[in-house]
Amino acid sequence: MRDDLADLASGVGALAEPTRRALYQYVAAQPDAVGREQAATAVGVPAHTAKFHLDRLVDEGLLDVEFRRLTGRTGPGAGRPAKLYRRSDREFTVSLPERRYDLVGEVLATAIDRAIHDDIPVADAVRDVAAEAGRNMAADGMADGTANGDDLERTTAVLAHNGYEPRTSDGEVCLANCPFDRLAAKHTELVCGMNLALIRGVVDGLDARTVTPELAPQPGFCCVKVRGSVAGNGRPG
Repeated sequence: MRDDLADLASGVGALAEPTRRALYQYVAAQPDAVGREQAATAVGVPAHTAKFHLDRLVDEGLLDVEFRRLTGRTGPGAGRPAKLYRRSDREFTVSLPERRYDLVGEVLATAIDRAIHDDIPVADAVRDVAAEAGRNMAADGMADGTANGDDLERTTAVLAHNGYEPRTSDGEVCLANCPFDRLAAKHTELVCGMNLALIRGVVDGLDARTVTPELAPQPGFCCVKVRGSVAGNGRPG
């Protein structure tokens, strides 16, 4: 999360400079890629100034570059292709503390499709899809080396990587951040049930047999708490 946040902050921070922001807004609003002279004229700056800021936006991942002859001619005498700029497909979302409303949307949309297709209650489909998402988080954590240590440590590491801000004390983990906070406040039963299923999915995906997630809402924390337990005690299904 720390490296991702640094990348996001750098990209968004690039837009703090007024000329750079104006150039980005102009390029983003155009239906096709534009050259530096066109962009410079549009925002009222010299071409060399526009080039500097446009290339900085490229470096930060906010703009993409393509090369194309604007005359449409080819072959000898057609001239060099022009360097053109267009908005990048990369998405930047900065939220502190971290929120994952994109994940909620994906889980709920997939669950509704499954409920309709399989003719099952939406709540059941939400729990199933959320558990699958949790298992995917666990798999990602094992693949990238995030999940290391004993069961509780591995679970905590994956939850930390996904924005839960775990706080461990005496073998018990409270989650200081709910990535779905605003939705949880308005749709508590649905979102908290989804959250519990997702974290159970993480635990299952890690095969963390000595860890038990449970609903334990308290002010200022996520509705789910994770407890370390004696090996072999099992977990809720």
